[in-house]
Formats: sequence, C-alpha cells, structure tokens
Amino acid sequence: MNPEQSAAEILRELVAIPTPSAVSNLPLLHWVAAFLEARGWCVEILSYEDESRIAKANLIAWPGPSTRSPNFDLAFVCHTDTVPYTSEWSGALVLDERDGQLHGCGSCDVKGALACFLAAVSSLAPSAISANVALILTADEEIGCKGMEQLLASTEFRIGSAIVSEPTSLRAGVAGKGYGLARINVEGREAHSAFPQQGVSAISAAARLIVRIEEAFASNVHQAPADALFDPPRTTLNIGVIEGGTVKNIIPGRCGFLVEWRSIPGDNPVRVLEQLRGLVEEAQAAEPRVDIRVEALRAEPGFAQSAQGGLQQKLHGLLAGEPVGISFGSEAGRMARIADEVIVIGPGDMRSAHSDRECVPIAELVCWTDVLRKLILS
Repeated sequence: MNPEQSAAEILRELVAIPTPSAVSNLPLLHWVAAFLEARGWCVEILSYEDESRIAKANLIAWPGPSTRSPNFDLAFVCHTDTVPYTSEWSGALVLDERDGQLHGCGSCDVKGALACFLAAVSSLAPSAISANVALILTADEEIGCKGMEQLLASTEFRIGSAIVSEPTSLRAGVAGKGYGLARINVEGREAHSAFPQQGVSAISAAARLIVRIEEAFASNVHQAPADALFDPPRTTLNIGVIEGGTVKNIIPGRCGFLVEWRSIPGDNPVRVLEQLRGLVEEAQAAEPRVDIRVEALRAEPGFAQSAQGGLQQKLHGLLAGEPVGISFGSEAGRMARIADEVIVIGPGDMRSAHSDRECVPIAELVCWTDVLRKLILS
C-alpha cells in the first residue's frame, strides 16, 4: 500500500462513518481497531455510557507487547466526534475532491489527522516501532472533552510527548488558551405591557449589564497580560447567547445570557469569572428590583509552552512555519496533566471546520503522513 495515497483512501472510510457527538462512536472505533489489529497492533477499548445512556468509548492502541505500558514516550491523540451537520449538506459523509481539497464532515476536524496516522503505520511492521508509541482516540471532545475526562479518570499512565490532533495547517501549536463559561440569569417581574410600571423588565436589565460587561472588558484589555504566540494576543470575551421573555405583550420576567472567555496561559480564567461577579454585584446594587445571579459553568486553564521534551525541535526540522498559540479549544489542556510536552498540530484549517465548507488539503495529508512516519520511527 502506498501510504501517500492511503491517507485519502482511509479518510474516505472514516468520513463515511457518522460520529456527531449525539451518537455512539463505537462503529468508528471498531473500524480503527480492525485496521490496527490486522497489522499486529494491540488495542484496548474503554467503554462507558454518556448522560443520555448512549454507548461511547475511548481507545488506546500500541504496537506491542500485549500488556500495555503505564508510560508512553510519544502519543498521538485524536477525538472521534464531529459537530452535527445539517440535512442541507447532502454530501457530508461522502468525501469529495475539489481543487486539491477533500471535502466532508470531519475531514479536517480531525479524521484527516487520524487517517494520516493509520496510513503511516500501515506501511510499518510493529517490530519497527517502539512499544512506547501509542494512539489515543477519545469521544465527545466537541461537547466539553468528556471522553478525555473519562479516560483520565479511568486510567493511569504518563506520556513524554503528546501530539493533540487539531487542524493547524501543520503549524505546531505549542501553547493554548483556556476556556471559561458562565450563565448570568436576570429575574424581574412580569406585567401586561400596557401597564409597564407594574413590571420590571429582565431583558432591559440584562441589556444594561451586557453593555457594562463589554465596556469594562474593553477598558481593561490593554492592562491584561499578552502573549505574542496568539492571535489575538490577549484573553477574549464573547456574549454569544441571550434568551428572555415569553410573548410580545408581557413585560419579560426572565432573561439569561452566556458569557464565554478564552484566557491566555498567563491569565487565570478564574480572573474573568471574578470580574464578572464584581460587575454583577454593581449591577444588582444599581437595580435592586431585579435579581441577578452568576452560574459558573467552566473555568479551564490552557497550556503553556513546554520547556521539556524534544518534539518541538523535531517538528521544526520536519516542517516549515513558526510555532503558534492555539486560540480554540482542544484536549491539550487536559493532556498536559499527564504529559511532559504537548503540541497541537494537524492538517487542515480550523476556519473551514464546523461548517459545510469543511475540507483538508491533499498535500497536507501527504506531508503529515510522511512526518508521522518519521516521528514514529525515530
């Protein structure tokens, strides 16, 4: 089998298996297990049920011996789930080549990277690969890295260098932003809209609070720490969801909105949460007729550039491009708990992911397959 061709062939098979987070990822894991076991690899599937009682699993594979080591020198991490795709994207599960790109759901996020790994090892005898190389596949990354959390809770092992697969156009992501999320709920009092003086609009109070949050964040942004690895180089904030009211002729008694933020490694994500709480206290004091509450949902640190490990130097010698910081979410922050060095990298551009434009350049699949083969052998 020609590995440079097989990455695209394998990707065609992987894309054809639907794996949005709402369904089981076991069909994909069984396909990968059969592929690797036919080539002499050992595979361990760690099954569990998610909150909806849907069967999910993580997978660990290594070239041998049959007993899994508690430590791996080099691990390749891929999540198996994709975001949902709409019925309008009729070709979501059929890989389509156009202008040097392979289009399909999951093609770059991150089934393309998985296809490259499988292509790289397909041409190698297990005996040629160190026993301390591993492939780790996880479930439910797209909805909060739940599979990775399950894996870390159910296993104990250490990793020297970890490659977390995400589409970075093959630039090494050596640091990553953290992630914070909070829901702010505002309760007022309903009344007939013909008599607004009898009610208190939760939507109006929420709107004033949103303006207060955005203005406070903007005024402090240049005093906040910066990191030139990232674009943008500072912690960012977004209010992406707002819900409130019932019908048009009732003064709205409730309104809620979600605030998310992405913190650079040098900026603790809890700082923004505490800033939000302070602003809510000020708003509550200014508008005592409403009740405002903050519900903290997530405050996860990112990962900083590692001073340990030689993976970054190896990649620098194999790929063009300077290292970057990763502003989007990934499993790297969690992987950093058990790895000495973590790098986020993979074929494709995240700006095409999560849409019916998702695609991966064939040239990057070819290049990454070759790089992986060299890393595995070294």
